[in-house]
Amino acid sequence: MTDTAVRSAEVPGPLPAHPLDPASAEEYLSGRQILVGAGLLTETTRFAYYGLEEPPKGQVLADAAEGPPDRRLRAFLIDVVSGESSDVIVSLTRGEVVSRRVLDPRVDGQLPIIDQDYALAEQVVHADPEWRAAMARRGLTDVSKIRACPLTAGSYGDEQGRRMVRVMAFLQENEHDLAWAHPVDGVAAFVDLIEGRVFKVIDELDMPVPRESGDYDDPAVSGPLRTSLKPIEITQPEGPSFTLEGNAVEWQNWSFRIGFDTREGLSLHQISLDDGGQRRPVIYRASIPEMVVPYGDPGPTRYWQNYFDSGEYLVGKWANSLELGCDCLGEIAYLDATVTDDQGEPRVIRNAICIHEEDFGILWKHTDIFNGSAQSRRQRRLVVSFFTTVGNYDYGFYWYFYLDGTIECEVKLTGVIFTSAYPGPGHPHATEVAPGLGAPAHQHLFSARLDMMIDGQVNAVDEIDVQGSPVGPENPYGNALVQQVTRLSRESEAGRRAAPERDRVWRVSNPEVTNRFGRPVSFTLYPQAAPTLLADPSSSLYARARFATNHLWVTRYDPAHRYSAGDFVNQHPGGGGIPAFIAGDHHIDGADVVLWHTFGPTHFPRPEDWPVMPVSRCGFTLKPTGFFGRNPTLDVPPTHGAAHCRPNAG
Repeated sequence: MTDTAVRSAEVPGPLPAHPLDPASAEEYLSGRQILVGAGLLTETTRFAYYGLEEPPKGQVLADAAEGPPDRRLRAFLIDVVSGESSDVIVSLTRGEVVSRRVLDPRVDGQLPIIDQDYALAEQVVHADPEWRAAMARRGLTDVSKIRACPLTAGSYGDEQGRRMVRVMAFLQENEHDLAWAHPVDGVAAFVDLIEGRVFKVIDELDMPVPRESGDYDDPAVSGPLRTSLKPIEITQPEGPSFTLEGNAVEWQNWSFRIGFDTREGLSLHQISLDDGGQRRPVIYRASIPEMVVPYGDPGPTRYWQNYFDSGEYLVGKWANSLELGCDCLGEIAYLDATVTDDQGEPRVIRNAICIHEEDFGILWKHTDIFNGSAQSRRQRRLVVSFFTTVGNYDYGFYWYFYLDGTIECEVKLTGVIFTSAYPGPGHPHATEVAPGLGAPAHQHLFSARLDMMIDGQVNAVDEIDVQGSPVGPENPYGNALVQQVTRLSRESEAGRRAAPERDRVWRVSNPEVTNRFGRPVSFTLYPQAAPTLLADPSSSLYARARFATNHLWVTRYDPAHRYSAGDFVNQHPGGGGIPAFIAGDHHIDGADVVLWHTFGPTHFPRPEDWPVMPVSRCGFTLKPTGFFGRNPTLDVPPTHGAAHCRPNAG
């Protein structure tokens, strides 16, 4: 059924205050009733994804007199007996299913992992005679102590259209033991999730199971806790400077809306700056819709390790409930997030999103040698964040808004590194982090989607390099510096790499709006240069993660282009997402443009990253460049009055 309508007797109550507000528990239940009425939910149907189908930008920005856009939900449904998967759109406004497409797994790939897959995979491998025999050869006869770790399979030609996971094993001696410290290496079971059986076991390496404890909660591992840290108190006696009404935030000339999705997690919408009473749009929508974690060990039981944590596992689904004093400090406002389980039933994650202010050191300062002025102002930022746990890793996604109009995105990586047995000295693909315990090298490559809207929907992108000029008539002493500006005109030209030796940045401007100097207003993207995807171009991983092969892509806005690696990522054969988006090679000079920015670390683990990893950071920055006519923070007052900041104040 495609573009068909099936009427349901159940129509939801009042729609949300704004068309971009996240779906509520009541809406999820209403959508579920519509699906039942359409005959699309049976006892064997599960939801692999369920979320708001955001209306196109034009509908959201249209005159309010035209009425609110159609309120829709999108569901990925799978029959866990037949394996049939479908992509369904439900209209809550009209109370009907508006479209349904059945997927071809050989072309479209598979739907994301669902909750029951984890329990099923462990049950299946524990019962498999060949797998049990492999464990017994290693002296592991009590399979109740072996944790099966089901991992997405990738696309290597052995799937044959089947929905599957590849399963590794870790020994957990007791309920407090950190299983990641004891990998049972050299064995992998391939599980067909629909047939409920192991169809292949790889048993090629006989590596000892590392035995040293990694239980960092155990004083025998951590040692006695420090007693020398004195308390730090962060207070705002008059309360915070921001306001939060529903999902709408106002703070120091900034305004935006907060969204949350099971797949993407946190998203920000309609980011604007107030400039002298004029609300000026900057970004229509900002999110991190995909990330890939490719591992670099080519061994027979690890060559396939690469995980698309958003498209395959749904990072929003695993969001943490944040706690004051542990995850957030200061005067905090929280927002809950509503996600759903395999049955499409809603579940509320309390305090999933944290909003607070932070002091951030000096904003600007000058002591003038001529007029005697001595002024100093402190920077402050608004923080919007959430944390999620995907398997062994924990990721914090932070968006910062600064007083001077700067936006920064930072991802904090922590948790437990994925482990292996360590073959011995000189092994090039892993680090020994404990006796006999290895940590394979890998990358974390995030993709930011920035739907730009600098003072409107007509934008252009320039690549700007810095270079020195050769000695010549106009540069006799060889000291001249210039900027080389290259306009990106078509999508085919806009797959770009960072170049730190040239201080390369990308500037988004509005050619129809100029500043007081007659130049287009703009914001500049400052990348954090690091390697892009290092997999060989002939590999299946490269085909599936093409978004990660450049630091920048620019596409013309299309409401269907939401995810960097495509709508369906799990076991997809490749070519989805950005490669498909740019196939039409649209003009992007003076268009409604979307920036896709790849960033993230290449991680050769250290012993200091074990047994739990200190936070590692990555991200990028957007700064106004001629968006204002001068420093927009001249009106920021001195802290506690000017006298407080003078030297030797009594």
